[in-house]
This record gives sequence, structure tokens and C-alpha cells, in this order.
Amino acid sequence: MMNTIKHLFILLFLIQVSCKSTDALTNTKKLEVPKGYTLVWNDEFNKGSKPNSEFWSYEHGFVRNNEMQWYQEENATIERGNLILTGKREMVNNPNYEAQSNNWKKNRKVANYTSSSINTRGKYAFKYGIVEVRAKIDTASGMWPAIWTLGIEKGWPSNGEIDIMEYYQIDGVPHILANAAWKGKERGVSWDSEAIPFTAFLEKDSDWPNKFHIWKMDWTEDYIKLYLDDELLNTIDLSKTKNVDEFNGFQQPHYLLLNLALGSNGGELKDTSFPRSYKVDYVRIFQKL
Repeated sequence: MMNTIKHLFILLFLIQVSCKSTDALTNTKKLEVPKGYTLVWNDEFNKGSKPNSEFWSYEHGFVRNNEMQWYQEENATIERGNLILTGKREMVNNPNYEAQSNNWKKNRKVANYTSSSINTRGKYAFKYGIVEVRAKIDTASGMWPAIWTLGIEKGWPSNGEIDIMEYYQIDGVPHILANAAWKGKERGVSWDSEAIPFTAFLEKDSDWPNKFHIWKMDWTEDYIKLYLDDELLNTIDLSKTKNVDEFNGFQQPHYLLLNLALGSNGGELKDTSFPRSYKVDYVRIFQKL
């Protein structure tokens, strides 16, 4: 009987070790520096329980795009070597509520969802180089995760927006997008956008949503190239991205943003179970030697 119990404990121990090893494989931290480059900034998200305040700030409340979530700090955590941005179905009172307002940020009495958005504005910016982000996105209906940058000078879109990754629905169909936006018209926004139906990735790997993937931006004075798992998605010619005032928002320093939006372009939320999570393993920036 004692031998049977002993063998049982050994078996349970081996199962636990196996599970931990499997989890470790999903959170690979191997650092590979591209030839001719050096690492200038990174966050591996392996210390503490919250994003490092030296690098990251938070957005708060209703922010953009008529989205459903209320952004708050509580939904950004560090767990097991990952940044986790969590979307929740929960009610938050809107302190800016004005019943008669035409502003969507004010005429909602409550938010029915929460999430988090972090950025390096005023704390870290960079100009040119290679950005690598290893992440596992949530592809449920209503999810709108993103990895993006904005220029530090001028307002949007004149400052230039680079969407290293966006996942949302177009005409009800999920897509992965690689974009750039600027004020190339007197009124409105100019876009250089590639939108790939998500089914294209599922056809290659039916287990794609359950894995981490690497998004990369190669940014020079002349172009921006956006990759997913080493597949080139979009090349943006920066000789064609000048604003109407000739300012080029992609030839200035940019700061980083990581966020999980809910609803709006992300799609319907009513049948989606919660909580949802968007996990980021690391962010690394390399520049030429």
C-alpha cells in the first residue's frame, strides 16, 4: 500500500513538472539580436505584478472609436512572464456623465466592460530600427487587440500612426491588419493598409489562436515593413506619407501603445464569454550599430 501511494505521488509530481515545462515553452525568452543591430530597449514583463511605471503609463475611461470598454489600470497585470491585458464584463460608473451630451464619452451613464491600454508616451520614444513583439491575441468576437505607435509631435493623424498589429472585423469578418495612417488629405486621413482575413492564418494552422506569435516592424528613413511570424504583410513607402503641410510623421520619434479594445470594430460582445485576455511576452527594440 505504501509503495502504491509513493508511486502515486511520484506520478503527480511528474505531471506537474510536465505542465510547468509546457507552459515555459509558450513563454520563450530567447534573445536573438538581428545582425548589424544592437538591443536599445526592451521589456520582458518578468518582474513585479504590474507594468513597470518607469516605462509605461495608462489610458483611462472612454478614449476612442466609440468602443465599449472603460480603460483602467486594474486590468493590466504581469503574470508568469507575460503582460496580461484583461477584458471584463463589469459595470463602471462614468464620472463624466451628461445626459444631454452629444459626446459618446459623456452620454453613457455607465460602462459595461473594462479593459486596459498602456503606452510609453513621455517615457520612451525611438526613431527607426526593428521592433519585435511576441504576443498571444484573443480572437473572440468583440476583441480588438493592437500593437501600435504614434509620433511625438503634432496631433493625430498628422503625427503618424503605425499599426504593427490590429485584429478586428471588417464587414463582420475577422482580419489581421498592418497599417499606417497620416494626414495626407486636406480633410480626412490617408491609409496604407493591408487587411488579411483571419481564415488565411487558420488554414495554415488551426491551432493559431492558442499560440504566441511574433509581430515585427522594420523601420528606416525610407520605408516601414510589417511582418507576422517572418511573413511580410505590408511595405509602406515613406516618400508617399507626407502630410498636406509636408511634415512626415514617420520621420520622427514614436512611442509605443499596447491595448485591448472591446466592441466597435471588434464586433459584437453579447454572446462572448468573459474574462478575455491579450498576452504579451516581450517588446524589444533594436537599432543599427
